[in-house]
Amino acid sequence: MAHAIELPPANTVLAAHPSLTYHMGAYTWTVETHDGESTYKVTDGVNTIAQPIHWAFGAGAQTWVFEQNGKFYESIVSFYPGENALGITTGDERLTPQTLEEAMGRELTPMDVKLCFGCHATDAVTAHQLTLNTLHPGVTCSHCHQGALNHAADAVSGDFSSAPPHLKDLSSESISNFCGQCHRSWETVVRNGWRGLPGVRFQPYRLANSRCFNGNDPRIACLACHDPHKDLVRDDSFYDSKCLACHAKAARPVVVSTANTVKAKSCPVSTSKCVSCHMPKTNLPGGHLHFTDHQIRIVKPGETFPD
Repeated sequence: MAHAIELPPANTVLAAHPSLTYHMGAYTWTVETHDGESTYKVTDGVNTIAQPIHWAFGAGAQTWVFEQNGKFYESIVSFYPGENALGITTGDERLTPQTLEEAMGRELTPMDVKLCFGCHATDAVTAHQLTLNTLHPGVTCSHCHQGALNHAADAVSGDFSSAPPHLKDLSSESISNFCGQCHRSWETVVRNGWRGLPGVRFQPYRLANSRCFNGNDPRIACLACHDPHKDLVRDDSFYDSKCLACHAKAARPVVVSTANTVKAKSCPVSTSKCVSCHMPKTNLPGGHLHFTDHQIRIVKPGETFPD
């Protein structure tokens, strides 16, 4: 998360790919990097629009945001490490630019801009206003732990009383809503009417759709499986102990209410690499990115994406 947004000249992805090109229809996009500065260009063969890249969103895969005539735009092409090349930005697959301006990128609304910078950077939004002059790249301590900077200053003099509250003390549902501020909570997805395969990106929403989700059980919380202070673990077997905390034969029952407890079923097939079956990897439209579906379930061959 520390690399959720990168600024020049610290953009290692573009530094490693000094010349990138993509063609579609009448248009050609290029991203060129020299001496720590990157330029995004699109041409129709006659005219060209070029803008410097100031903000790169994403760790690994990158989409760029730039300004033109006082407005913010999201690049219509992005870099994908799986192909080691440019491709159409996820979500823009159906776009068919009719003008050079449309080919440049998608215009962002003021709310879009605040959400993008508010989640990918720290201190980019103050009192609901965009304040890019105070932006710190990526998700730093104070992004999640309000008052962390003041606490660090107090700790120098031996005063530890200003420590922010421990997020791990929150209930599973509260943690889901907290993480869902950026990763999208169940309520956010439902209220916006977001449906279909792209919703696999919204982990708190998908997790809440799981039959076994219990907002009061810490074993099903985001923090039960993921340590936000460490890199994401991609080894499926790492999560076996998390699954078996509920689904092992000796696991304690799940408390549904003060008068009701339920014994979670144990898997009759295996006790290893549970997520490889019950949390399938799902490709987004366009095939450039895949996500682990956090809607825990028994996956049946050929079934449609459950939403």
